[in-house]
Amino acid sequence: MNDQQQLEIEAATFRRLVIHLRGRKDLQNIELMTLAGFCRNCLSKWYKAEAESRGFDIEYEAAREMVYGMPYRQWKELYQTEATLEQMKAFEEHQRGEVRSAQPTKSKAF
Repeated sequence: MNDQQQLEIEAATFRRLVIHLRGRKDLQNIELMTLAGFCRNCLSKWYKAEAESRGFDIEYEAAREMVYGMPYRQWKELYQTEATLEQMKAFEEHQRGEVRSAQPTKSKAF
């Protein structure tokens, strides 16, 4: 596989992840943060940062809309629920034990 092919596969994989998350509206961001250490908002921030590193100016809300598939405010009104005490406790425990140096590794295609 050459670098371009790897890049295309990685891009397609990212698109599948976004589509999957759009379909899992029942999965709350706090749960994603607790279990995986990232959420839809993190993906939005990473998308914005990568676009800007390549010279593209993109608003955070536009990046969020790309990830959520709709304006964030609308998604929040329709699908976000109040965090339970159990979710908050699990999130806080995760945050205390989390290593803060989670920088993505660059593949050879980058």
